[in-house]
Amino acid sequence: MSGSNTPTLKSPADRSRWTALIILCAGTLMTILDGNIVTVAMPAIQSDLGFSPAGLAWVVNAYLIPFGGLLLLAGRLGDLIGRKRMFTAGLAVFTLASLFCGVATTPALLIAARALQGVGGAMTTAVVLGMLVALFPEGRERAKAIAVFSATGAAGGALGTFLGGALTSALSWHWIFLINLPIGLVSVVAAWRVLAADRGAGLGKGADYLGAALVTAALMLGVYTLVQTAEHGWSSARTLLLGAVAVALLAAFTLRQRRAAEPLVRLRVFRSRTLTGANLVQIAMIAGMYAFQYIGALYLQQVLGYESLTTGLAFLPAPLVIGTLMLGLSTRLTTRFGPRTVLLGGLVSIVAGLALFGRAPADGAYATDVLPAILLLSVGFGIGMPALTGLAMSDARPEDAGLASGLFNTTQVVGGSFGLAALTSLAAGRTADLGATTRETLNSGYQLAFGTGALIVVVGLVLAAALLRSRTDRPSAAVRDDAPAPVSAS
Repeated sequence: MSGSNTPTLKSPADRSRWTALIILCAGTLMTILDGNIVTVAMPAIQSDLGFSPAGLAWVVNAYLIPFGGLLLLAGRLGDLIGRKRMFTAGLAVFTLASLFCGVATTPALLIAARALQGVGGAMTTAVVLGMLVALFPEGRERAKAIAVFSATGAAGGALGTFLGGALTSALSWHWIFLINLPIGLVSVVAAWRVLAADRGAGLGKGADYLGAALVTAALMLGVYTLVQTAEHGWSSARTLLLGAVAVALLAAFTLRQRRAAEPLVRLRVFRSRTLTGANLVQIAMIAGMYAFQYIGALYLQQVLGYESLTTGLAFLPAPLVIGTLMLGLSTRLTTRFGPRTVLLGGLVSIVAGLALFGRAPADGAYATDVLPAILLLSVGFGIGMPALTGLAMSDARPEDAGLASGLFNTTQVVGGSFGLAALTSLAAGRTADLGATTRETLNSGYQLAFGTGALIVVVGLVLAAALLRSRTDRPSAAVRDDAPAPVSAS
C-alpha cells in the first residue's frame, strides 16, 4: 500500500533481510495454502456437515469475500498503525480462525470461521508487498526477492492440493485447517522478533471505514445472489432485487470515494486505460481458473470416483508447471515478445484447457481427458499472469503504486469469488434440471461450468486485445521493480 512508513530490520545485515523475507513468505504461504487445501476436501466437508451443493461454495466464498473486500482498508490501516503491527495481527487472527475452522461442527460455524480467516488474510496480505519492497530497494535484489515470493505462491498451490488430499485421507478434513496452527504460531513469534517496529502515520489521519463497509457489503451480497440462483433462478424477482441492491451499494461506494477526505481508492487511477483494462482482464482470467480448480476437483471425485489423496496427486502438475514458468520462462518470453503478446498467448491456452475440460466424459481417463487440460491451463496461467501483473503496474505513478497493487490483489479475489459463485450455481442448476443426481447428470453440470468458464476467459481475451495496446507492449512494462509478485491460483 501507499505510504512511506515501512518496517525496517533490527540489523542492516543481508542475512537479516533474507530472514525477514522468509517470514513474509511463511505468512503468505499460509493464506495461499488455505485457499487451495480446502478444494480437495470439499466432498468430505459436504458429507460430514450436510452442505447443499450450492451452499458448499460458501466454504470458499466466506473466505474470499472479506479477504477481497478488506484488502484496501487493511492496507490503509497498515499505513496508519504500522505495517508490522498489521502483519502480525493478521497472522494471529488467521491462526485463531484456523483453529475455529478445524473444530467446526456445523455449516454455520465453519462459514463464520472461514470469514474470520478472510479478515486475517486481508490484514496479512495487504502489507506484505510494501514490506518486501522496503526490505529490498535495489532492483536486482528486489527481483530475486520477488522470485522467491512468487515461488512461494506456486509452492502453496502444490502443498495445498497435495496436503488437502493427504490429510483428508489419512486423518480428516478438520486437519486441513489445524495444519495452520504450528505455521501461524511460529510466524507470529518470528515476525515480532525479527521485524523492527515502524511508526505509522497515526489513526488521526483517518481511514474510509464507510467505504470499506459499502464495498464489502456489495461483494458479499452479489456473491450470495449468484449462489442462490441455483434455488431461485436467474430471472426471479428475488434474484433481480438482490442484484440491484448489490449494484446500488457499489455505486454508493464509488460516490463515497469521490467525496471522502481519505478515500480507499483514488478514482483518478482508473483514467489509465492499461490499469483498468488489466484489472478487467484479471477478473475474467481468475474466474476461469477457479472453474478449473474447484469444478475440476469435484469432477475427479464425484464423477471419476477419485479419493482425496489421488485428487491431490492428479492436480500436482499444475502448481509445479506454474511455478517453474513464473520463475524462468515467462520473464524471457515477456522480454522478447512484450507483455501484451505473452498475455494473449496465455489466455488462449487457458481457453483451450477449459474447453478441453468441458468435453471430459463421465467415464473419462486421466491421461487423455484430464492431464492435457491441466497442462494447457497451467502453461497459460504461468506465462500470462506475470505479464498481466507487469501491465497492471506499468502506468502507475510512484504515489499510486501501493494503490495499484491493492487493486490488483482485490480484483484477483473478486474474479475468483464471482466466477466460483456463478459457475457452481450453473452446474448445480443443470444437474437439478436433469432430475436424479448421477455421475452423468453431475458431469453435465460440470461441463456447462467449464464451457461457461471458457467463454468468460474469451471475454478477457477480447478485452486484452482491445484495451492493452502497443504503447504498453514493451518488455520494460512487465519487469518494473514495483510490480506485485504474481500469486498462483492453483
